[in-house]
Amino acid sequence: MQLAVNVDHIATLRNARKEQEPDPTTAAHLAELAGAVGIVCHLREDRRHICDHDLLLLRKTVKTKLDLEMAATEEMLRIAIQIKPDLVTLVPERREELTTEGGLDVKALHNALAPFIAELARHEIPTSLFIEADLELVRLSAELGATHIELHTGTYSRLRKADEIQLELLRLRKAASLGRDLGLRVVAGHGLNYTNIIAFKSLSDVIEEVSIGHAIIARAALVGIDRAVRDMIELLR
Repeated sequence: MQLAVNVDHIATLRNARKEQEPDPTTAAHLAELAGAVGIVCHLREDRRHICDHDLLLLRKTVKTKLDLEMAATEEMLRIAIQIKPDLVTLVPERREELTTEGGLDVKALHNALAPFIAELARHEIPTSLFIEADLELVRLSAELGATHIELHTGTYSRLRKADEIQLELLRLRKAASLGRDLGLRVVAGHGLNYTNIIAFKSLSDVIEEVSIGHAIIARAALVGIDRAVRDMIELLR
């Protein structure tokens, strides 16, 4: 199981004082040097952390894989086509939320997502859908033409009882296995940290990559990006 690092909260820290530092581009470079296989950023409608200039610099400097998380809006479609990230991950977005609170409602948005994904494909941009570990949603993602799915691990990350954790891991395994059977690449993320990743990596045979942001940036504030990323990669081994 490999690691992609979300650098959004480097920008959050910078924006808190309306300064120039810390720089998400520098953080991304250090994360790559430490072994991350990809860099993730979420360009939100309100630009609360990553801004357009950050995205442009990340596109120019990221050497591994740039995964752009975004809402399925016309504005974001234009930006994605212009920037050409290595992957677009479509996520739900509400202005009042602190962070993404759940998976994309692929069933309700089916008719809107189909042409959106097709347009990204026309520009040779692969698409991932951030979804709950639901078998119907996995099937719909494949039907829509997505190349990847990212399974939402928020529910797993909040559980504390061993039996509930095992049930949720089984649910995630079934969804990931179906995704692989349908030809999708399967990644996962949300709320994963240095503690709950231990049990989660039992899914490494069906989930190829995890996307982690907050936990790594929080640890990096104490020990630095290099150490924080290397520690997580060591746990994933």
